[in-house]
Amino acid sequence: YIKYNNYLLGKNMFKEFKEFAIKGNVLDMAVGIIIGGAFGTIVKSLVEDIIMPPIGLLLAGIDFKNFFILLKTGKIPPPYLSLTEAKEAGAVTLNYGLFINSCISFLIVAFSVFLLIRFVNNLKENEEKETPSPQTKECPFCFSQINLNATRCPDCTSNL
Repeated sequence: YIKYNNYLLGKNMFKEFKEFAIKGNVLDMAVGIIIGGAFGTIVKSLVEDIIMPPIGLLLAGIDFKNFFILLKTGKIPPPYLSLTEAKEAGAVTLNYGLFINSCISFLIVAFSVFLLIRFVNNLKENEEKETPSPQTKECPFCFSQINLNATRCPDCTSNL
């Protein structure tokens, strides 16, 4: 073991790390990251398979995935009709169509998170509204429940 500033590294450090890793917050964060990854996959499919085809159809059949700028030709000379052809030819491209898809995905995820947070905040507000303020207090002498405004306990007659 190594002693550093009166702190024994080894078993104590491992024990502290284990306590940290098992805490609820770390486990909640891990679950959130896993669900977030799955949600990202769903949103990507939503954008690529559901949203972008009608937008492309409205724009005369344009597919945003194939929007690119050719920076350097590949082994096979241009023209490249799709991004896939350009990549297969070894061309260097600037893929702004994929960037547009990513921006739309981001906006959908951000809006979804906004709706989720708004929903949770509304639940919290409703819970706070439903919790009534206490109307009684406990007598410090006999521990019976008495009215909050009482100055004398009706059970033990103590002055409050």
